[in-house]
Amino acid sequence: MSDVIRIGTRESELALWQAKTVQSQLEALGHKTVLVPIKSTGDIVLDKPLYELGITGIFTKTLDIAMLNGDIDIAVHSLKDVPTVLPKGIVQAAVIKRGNVNDTLVYKKNEEFLSAKNAVIATGSLRRRAQWLNQYPTHTVVGLRGNVNSRLEKLESHENWNAAIFAAAGIGRLNLRPENAINLSWMIPAPAQGAIMITALEEDTKTIAICSEVNHEETEICTNIERKFLNRLEGGCTAPIGALAFFKKEEIQFKGILLSKDGSKKIEVSRSVPIGKHQTLGEDCADYIIDKGGKLLMDAIKRGDRNVNIYSTKKLTDDHLHLFHKDVSALSNDAVKISLNRLSKSIVRNEIQNVILTSKNAVEALLHNFSAIELQFKNIYCVGRRTKRMVEKRIGAVKHAEPNAKKLAEYLVEYIEGTEVTYFCSDLRLDHLPNILSKNSIEVNEVEAYQTKFDAEKIAEELDGIMFYSPSTVKSFLKHNKAKGIAFCIGETTAKEAGQYFEDVRIAKVPTMESVIELVNDYYSVK
Repeated sequence: MSDVIRIGTRESELALWQAKTVQSQLEALGHKTVLVPIKSTGDIVLDKPLYELGITGIFTKTLDIAMLNGDIDIAVHSLKDVPTVLPKGIVQAAVIKRGNVNDTLVYKKNEEFLSAKNAVIATGSLRRRAQWLNQYPTHTVVGLRGNVNSRLEKLESHENWNAAIFAAAGIGRLNLRPENAINLSWMIPAPAQGAIMITALEEDTKTIAICSEVNHEETEICTNIERKFLNRLEGGCTAPIGALAFFKKEEIQFKGILLSKDGSKKIEVSRSVPIGKHQTLGEDCADYIIDKGGKLLMDAIKRGDRNVNIYSTKKLTDDHLHLFHKDVSALSNDAVKISLNRLSKSIVRNEIQNVILTSKNAVEALLHNFSAIELQFKNIYCVGRRTKRMVEKRIGAVKHAEPNAKKLAEYLVEYIEGTEVTYFCSDLRLDHLPNILSKNSIEVNEVEAYQTKFDAEKIAEELDGIMFYSPSTVKSFLKHNKAKGIAFCIGETTAKEAGQYFEDVRIAKVPTMESVIELVNDYYSVK
């Protein structure tokens, strides 16, 4: 760094105001500075909403490049425009004291349109659009881009526009707030709205030390919480996400929101923690949003206007998604979560003659508690080819396997050696196998090897079908959703459970996820 700090800024009037504010604070501390205005893509392309441009950090990218090229020493940004992950080599050097965080409605005549069925509101922000439509679903929201002055002029020139939404900080800093303006206290602002950020090169420790002199700690803490919330939700200017953290007495209070683009769906969170206990507040609130259906909502936003038509009750990998028919738009999540139990050593102390394993989870539970050499089972009976392969690979030979529990029970009635079996199962399991064996005088010693937790999400979309992989996934899904569409099932036992609720049940040829996908593709191939 030279003796003069070169301050990079965009050329818009608001950006220059922010850069001059930083400049005056640095110079008040005795540092020499010079402004270096640089035009950004966001300033050049004014005919499209920001979320349609599809560029991360549209207002910051050009300044980042200038800094990495050595043309400027620091850059000044509206913090809400900055991606949550900075380019390699660039760091946040300071955040100056925050201004007004609110969104402001500027209206043309009066506020009567707020109670009218039809009104036209202008904004280029997806977040403002979604929140407005959530509050006023019959209104029309139109796009609005440009600097503050041009946006105010466009509002005035369009006869059918009733109002437009601005950042209160922006119109206030330029002394352009009209009399016909009200703060929208109900609208949750963009993460870090109203805050100004200074970035510098990570290796330029001298400049970073100078910038720290103007850093406002309270603003830094609050905006960091908001940006961590945004980062965890994987959002940016293309997702309707709002977040606000603020100090109140001895606490930090936080409220966040995620909405669908049309505002018809929203998930909110509000929490407060003592100061000093705030380190994970943003992430914790984002996790709450995700657990309440936020993952599905974000997936839907990323897909754009394409409607989901298939839901999988087991998480699909990218490889799985590539196998689907071109007309399939699939969402997925694990409808059940497994917790392995701690098993007593006494269970396997003596050789067990007959063991039944009906799932890979039971095998995992055994191997979690014991070494393979401790599992001295004379006869192992399995359900499913995958379970059989896993047992033979990690424990030992399998005496016999069947595709489902009922068939295995029927086989054991005829061919079992002895009159006793040890059944390693879940806390949730079907009764077919133990009932059939017990009725035929075969003693069943049940060992709860793992627990199954229902963890399905509520699905808002109208689906063509749901992919099920076990009776538990059926039960979990139906705790929050209705039985509509086709049940695509991995096997007969799952199909039997689904058949109690779904009119159309289809069974995969072989019990694999790929075979269930093939079942779905067959439906769309002849649809």
